[in-house]
Amino acid sequence: MADPASYRPQTGEIPTTPGVYRFRDPHGRVIYVGKAKNLRSRLNSYFANPAGLLPKTHAMVHAASSVEWTVVGSELESLQLEYTWIKEFKPRFNVVFRDDKTYPYLAVTMGEKFPRVQVMRGERKKGTRYFGPYTAGAIRETMDTLLRVFPVRSCSAGVLKRAQASGRPCLLGYIDKCSAPCVGRVTPEAHRELAEDFCSFMGGEAKRFITRLEKEMSAAVAELDYESAARLRDDIIALRKVFERNAVVLAEDTDADVFALHDDELEASVQVFHVRGGRVRGQRGWVVEKVEDATTPELIEHLLQQVYGEDSEVQGRIPREVLVPETPSNHAELTEWLGGLRGAKVDIRVPQRGDKAALMSTVRENAEQALKLHKTRRAGDITVRSLALQELQEALELTVPLMRIECYDISHVQGTNVVASMVVVEDGLPKKSEYRKFSITGAAATDDTAAMHDVLTRRFRHYLQDKVAQVPVSGEIVNPALATAGNGTAVGSGTAVGSGTEAPPSDPSLPTPKAKFAYPPNLVVVDGGQPQVNAAARALADLGIDDVYVVGLAKRLEEVWLPNSDFPVILPRTSQGLYLLQRIRDEAHRFAITFHRQKRGKAMTVSALDGVPGLGEAKRKALVAHFGSLKKIRAATADELTSAKGIGPALAAAVVQHLGSTADNSEAVPAINMTTGEILES
Repeated sequence: MADPASYRPQTGEIPTTPGVYRFRDPHGRVIYVGKAKNLRSRLNSYFANPAGLLPKTHAMVHAASSVEWTVVGSELESLQLEYTWIKEFKPRFNVVFRDDKTYPYLAVTMGEKFPRVQVMRGERKKGTRYFGPYTAGAIRETMDTLLRVFPVRSCSAGVLKRAQASGRPCLLGYIDKCSAPCVGRVTPEAHRELAEDFCSFMGGEAKRFITRLEKEMSAAVAELDYESAARLRDDIIALRKVFERNAVVLAEDTDADVFALHDDELEASVQVFHVRGGRVRGQRGWVVEKVEDATTPELIEHLLQQVYGEDSEVQGRIPREVLVPETPSNHAELTEWLGGLRGAKVDIRVPQRGDKAALMSTVRENAEQALKLHKTRRAGDITVRSLALQELQEALELTVPLMRIECYDISHVQGTNVVASMVVVEDGLPKKSEYRKFSITGAAATDDTAAMHDVLTRRFRHYLQDKVAQVPVSGEIVNPALATAGNGTAVGSGTAVGSGTEAPPSDPSLPTPKAKFAYPPNLVVVDGGQPQVNAAARALADLGIDDVYVVGLAKRLEEVWLPNSDFPVILPRTSQGLYLLQRIRDEAHRFAITFHRQKRGKAMTVSALDGVPGLGEAKRKALVAHFGSLKKIRAATADELTSAKGIGPALAAAVVQHLGSTADNSEAVPAINMTTGEILES
């Protein structure tokens, strides 16, 4: 890795004008392209304090060995040049949106002498217009329906050559689903006009063609040409069938592209709905790896650059409105650039309310589902899972295969409602039936390291106890952690015990207890850095367990820490092993947060009336509504309490007795209005 100071340019050498800069690696390859309103200010930010940079930027400046810049006349020119260089050099530290190729497109090859309609996947070709994407069944049904109205060539190049050589059209020419330009039934110009009409219809101009056919049908009827009128009627029905397949979602004069984004720390998913004439005409999606430290406005700027700058066919279909979740960076310059590509004004804005905001919510949901599907497919690939486990084993220098991994996370809010989670991964896949939750109280809840020590102690004490319960044991317990109290129950965590206590003899007549923790992991992962790892390792050592490895994953720099180590293990960003650790850590965090919210929600709705026998939720609400506060309820006599709806003498006496017994600590237990959530006066 290069030292950024070794290639840092002198401050006075860098201009203060707008421009575009490139970082190159020792081999001369461009690894990052960026733009700046002030080149000197932007470039100095990379070198002033490299240690304080965000992880991805830190990696980029240390991978580079030189930096160069180009001055431009305006910010608009810098926007255009940045996109041109990103497209040319494909720098690995820039955001690059990968188009999803899951769905096929309906394509018209306008660059050929006889344009062809076909279903296409994969990379886009110059001179070809694309519509969609569609599902496989829908696209072929649409194509088959439209060919009866717009009989454009759909055969392959080989079939076309054979027809030209033989002088006879293919089957589609005989059934009137091709105008047969191969044998001269129509001129190349007339056939191209048919292809243009096909593209216009797919582009949202359906009403124009339907209206034209309706007029032709009326004229045929007036001339008593009923055969032609019937054929035109069938054509109209076919066009309406295709046209009405998409539901109207916005006003009929609305042409817009609606973008939405859903991301996590590693990747972002983008979806766009193409709305033409108020109807959703197509959908498209991308997944991008966040290899540079980009905010959401910057991601949206890069997205619009790549979507609308990729080829002339897409540029020709830029709509009047581009709806985005957040205002992109360089909004004014981006608007001017898109307007220049379209040849007319383009409005980039964020919908706040109404139908457009509702549609944006739908697109965002699609983006969220697309990211989940992407991660599921990546995690479900057995080859990738095997590679991840192997990479992790080699990087940590472990002698055993990682058949089972457990990850632990602590969750709380300022030390209250402290909980922990345990998630289990076997053979690279989550095993949700063995997830566990822990509530942490007492001295263990004072800080994260104490909580981690407590959780690991409890989990592996259960493992040792289940192990003893399943195997007949006689004689002395070797491990003092398995010592039992005088009544035969296990001593709680944090209690010092002595050695030499014998285990209770096993009784074959008794059923074997269900061993929830009998299967130990090969690797324990904790969410945190060196302190949490050392606490976890200390807990295992106190229990005498030396065959379980412990590592920690620190979120800030994604470093892997080992017990009693002064330096972390740095896994490559592209490592499948690192991705597996991140996925397990994120799952443990999600599971802990969910449990914490449940526990916190229950704690917030506690009331002094909760423990009254026979007083349910409805009667509790009736009491609070009748008296107005817990203080007045506590001051009321049993006879006065019976005036509330549903409160009889026995229940009133129970309320008086319960509130009298809790009077000393009533200040510590607030009453909650169960209807409004208001904390009532006590």
